Parts: sequence; structure tokens; C-alpha cells
Amino acid sequence: MKHLFLSAAVLALAAAPAFAQEADGLKLPPGFHATMVADGLTGARHMAFGPNGILYVSTQVARTQPTVGIYALHLDSHHKADKTEKFGTVNAGTGIRVYKGGLYAASPTTVFRYTLDKNAVPAGEPVAVIDGMPSTGSGTHPIAFDNKGGLYVSLDGSGNTCVDPNAAKGARPLGLKPCPGLNGRGGVWRFDASKAGQKFPSDGEQYATGVRNMGAMDWSTVSGALYGVTHGRDQTHDQFPDLISASDDDAIGDEMHRITKGTNLGWPFTYYDAVRHMRLTGPEYGGDNKTVADASMYDTPVVAFAPKRVAPLDLIFYNASQFPAKYRGGAFIAMHGTNGPQIPGGHGGYNVVFVGIDRNGDAKAPEVFADGFAGPTSDDRYTGHAAFRPVGEAVGPDGALYVVDSNKGRVWRISYGR
Repeated sequence: MKHLFLSAAVLALAAAPAFAQEADGLKLPPGFHATMVADGLTGARHMAFGPNGILYVSTQVARTQPTVGIYALHLDSHHKADKTEKFGTVNAGTGIRVYKGGLYAASPTTVFRYTLDKNAVPAGEPVAVIDGMPSTGSGTHPIAFDNKGGLYVSLDGSGNTCVDPNAAKGARPLGLKPCPGLNGRGGVWRFDASKAGQKFPSDGEQYATGVRNMGAMDWSTVSGALYGVTHGRDQTHDQFPDLISASDDDAIGDEMHRITKGTNLGWPFTYYDAVRHMRLTGPEYGGDNKTVADASMYDTPVVAFAPKRVAPLDLIFYNASQFPAKYRGGAFIAMHGTNGPQIPGGHGGYNVVFVGIDRNGDAKAPEVFADGFAGPTSDDRYTGHAAFRPVGEAVGPDGALYVVDSNKGRVWRISYGR
């Protein structure tokens, strides 16, 4: 498989001259236009369109805050939300998909299925399709469906790294092997999409391992494979300042993987240097930022983004026809943008990136598709200043791309030529 590794910062510079400015300062390629659909959706996360034309939005808020549940947005003939309803009691939902007449939504412990009908809000109570997932950690679970009745769900590992919690204070962290954070988590599982009452993990099949934190997954109908986007490890320089410089830390990439049965994404034993294009052994397992991990054991990403983390939080393949041919079958990735204090030049992300995928599953050169969410200057590209942070996407019945922001809960419709 051909793998491409391009800096997200370089991509932004390459794409910017062709951009036109749209609503809220968004910058899009020529021929594309953005309009606001809705605003004020507290905790907005992922999205999906129902066969009834309703746009469903999952939410994630702190578990100590009031429940938000799922939004159901009624769109008028001008693609504006003229009515908004809420239902469900999930406080930390992430994954939401529509599959064969059902709305599937993930909570920290359960994947539910609502039966959709002519009503925007499903009339009946949801059925638990998968139950018993561990709720510790982020508690968020992206979901995806293949073309053979499979339902995939991802669980993050037990933390940023997997080190001995009983180590002496100030001692060099030592990695645990085996890592307990890979026991019933830190991977992707496949279940039967049509079967209710399945228990995690016994009723599923572990499909992949080595997942630190996967923001989203989707199935490519072009290549017939599952893809996921993951977050690289944080604060390695802080833990190992004599081995990992600050610039080395920035080079640890966020990754996009083609996931097949048995894929190992490398957490917690390795990390991927997206500048040098190599997978390295983690310093807590004896690595020195030079020791290359065994390539036969771990997957190589189809795309790795660095320097500066981009925080990919949604991935959707474009299977509609409104957009020009180059976009059809490719992936749009919502880059939420990285946290932390202001730094010169800003942080990475705060945009939507497009990655073309061919029939062999190979990635084409990534490019920034939509930019300007954070604000007009590079200094706006960090959490404290960013106006908007793209977090979820959906493709509408007419082929437009919908993007939602986590700061103000604003939704935009991005269309081509109309």
C-alpha cells in the first residue's frame, strides 16, 4: 500500500491561496459556499442524516452537567433548522450513524438503536445492541458499519501511556508489558449490527488493537475497508526531556489508518514520527527517539499529520455526487484543533481536511478543504481564542457537506455551485 505523509501546516499553506471567504469567515475552494444551518447546540459532537431528512446530532458534556441527549433538526426548504427537538438521556455520546432504518448512538457503556419512522423523534424506547463497555477513560465510542452487516465500535486505551502507577515519585516512567489498558479496550471490535442484547466484549470479535484514542471511523465503499483517525500521545517531552525535545514531541503524529482484521496501531509500545516517517519504540519501553519499532508487528498509517497536533474528531467518506469528481469516494476529516496555551504560529487543526482514497485503499495527497474556523489570524488557532472548532460532519440527502462546531454548537452547510 502506498502511504503519504504530509505536514498539516504545509497543507494549509498550499491550499490557502485558492480559498474564497464565506459565512463566519470560513475559507473554501472556488465554487463552494457555506451557510449557517443552526446554532447553540450545547455539547454538539457527531452527526447523521435520517431517511426522513432529519439531521441528528449527538452530544458530549461532562457527566456532572445536565443531560442533553440527541438533537433532531428539522430543515426547511432553504436548509435552515426551523425546529429543534431533543430526546434520549445520554450525556457523553459520540458515535451516531443511521443504518437500515435505525439510528445507532453510542453512550459510554452502550450502543443503542432507535427505530426511525416518519417522526423526527423516534416514538419507541431504544434497544441496547451492545452493552457492558468500560466507561472509564474518555467514554466515547465512534461507530461504523461495513457492507456485510458488521457494526464496528472503538474503545480507547487506559490513558496517554501505560506506565507503572506505583513507580517512585520522580523516577523515570516504566512501561507495563503486558499493558492492562489493552485488556478489553484499546482496540476496535466487530459486532452483528442486527442483533440486540450483545455483551461487550464476549459477543464481539476483536478486529484491531493498539488504539490510544480513536476520534472516528467510517467504511469506504470504494476500497471496501474500514478507516479510522487517531490521536498521537501527548507530553512525551515533559516525561523524557533528555530523550525527546519539544520539536520531537510536535512530530508525534495524529494518524489515519486503513484497519483490517488483526491491525495493531502500536499503542502504548510505540509512537509514529510523522516528520521522519517512522514508527519508534516508546521511551518507557527502552526507546531513545531513534529505535525503530518492528515493522512486521505494527501498522503504518495511510496519512500522518504533523508537526503540531490536529486532533481529528470525525471522518466521513463522501459517497454523493454534488461535489466535483475528485471528492467522490474520498474522506473528509474534521480537525478539532489542539489544546494548550498560545504558541507562536498557532496550533494545528481547526479545519476540515480532504483525503482521496483509490480502489486499492491508497491515500492521495491530503489537502485542507475548509479553513478559517478558528479566526482570521494564526494566533486564533488555540482553544482560548478559537471562534469555532469543527467536531462533526454529515453528508446531506442533496450531497452537501454539513459541519458542526463544538464551541458554539453552530452547524454549516457546505455546497458546491448552489
